[in-house]
Amino acid sequence: MRPLCSPAAAILAATFALAACGDNGSNARIHASGHIEATEVRLAAKVGGRLLEAPFEEGDAVRAGDVVARFETVDLEHQLEAARAEVDGADARLRLLLAGTRSEDLRRADDQLAQAQVELDAARRDVARLEGLADRGTATEKARDDARTRRDVAERKVAAARAELDKLVAGPRRQEIEAARAQYAAAAARVKAIEQQIIDTTVVAPRDGVVTERVAEPGEVLGPGATLSVLTDVGKPWLNVWIDEPSLARVHLGDLAEVRVDGVDRAFEGTVSFVSPVAEFTPKNVQTPEERAKLVFRVKLALDNPDGVFKPGMPADAYFGPAPAETGR
Repeated sequence: MRPLCSPAAAILAATFALAACGDNGSNARIHASGHIEATEVRLAAKVGGRLLEAPFEEGDAVRAGDVVARFETVDLEHQLEAARAEVDGADARLRLLLAGTRSEDLRRADDQLAQAQVELDAARRDVARLEGLADRGTATEKARDDARTRRDVAERKVAAARAELDKLVAGPRRQEIEAARAQYAAAAARVKAIEQQIIDTTVVAPRDGVVTERVAEPGEVLGPGATLSVLTDVGKPWLNVWIDEPSLARVHLGDLAEVRVDGVDRAFEGTVSFVSPVAEFTPKNVQTPEERAKLVFRVKLALDNPDGVFKPGMPADAYFGPAPAETGR
């Protein structure tokens, strides 16, 4: 969030004056001018997509927590469905590993090894028989070579079946269980991330305010972080003025000042909420070179605005010290 009027713009736009009501001594009333400012919040979504709803128009009052925008969620819901399926698969694998080897799996692996061994024994007998026939010239070399190939294949099947049986007898390794746990955790984290993205497709107002700019319209496809609207907190405005160094010692945090704006025939009360510790030059639009050369300090006046009198950008005057009628008492 940022002020509606940036400090640089406020300095250039503000008018600054010092005037004494009564004598020119230490009791002289301090007069300074500036512009009303307010906090501005640019509302944006963390996710991108097609904007479905943007119910508030410019000028509408918004309360904190009001839904100011909704995005389409169809694609995210499909992603969530796939991610939940991944979680189910990872959970099943982890449970299987934690349960250990079942007796029926051991019997099946033992049967497969026995069958592979039978096939290997038969292949070896064929090789011996065909080699003898080939030596006597009653079998072709091709028949012998084919028998050798069948034997080699059978040997690899036996080796694979024996390795599988050994693995089942030993049970799952600790590394396998840890890897399965990691896969489950990653799948579960993805589900949570997508669920949060779906939540983020609904944008709510972070504070009370008035919509001062409507940037996006329903139907537009927007990227993550794109501005949707601008919300201005007109309920807590402030006034920035600049005080020269000789007068600064008479202005303190918590002091009250009289604030007046054009077109309103009554005075308002402002409270000093900030006094800058850093000096700067008087705003450049002050008329005389002598005044522009002065070093001044920014003073911020917090204002109440229950009736909505103060508008951002409105010029205002601040008076520090007692009113002239009170000075003479």
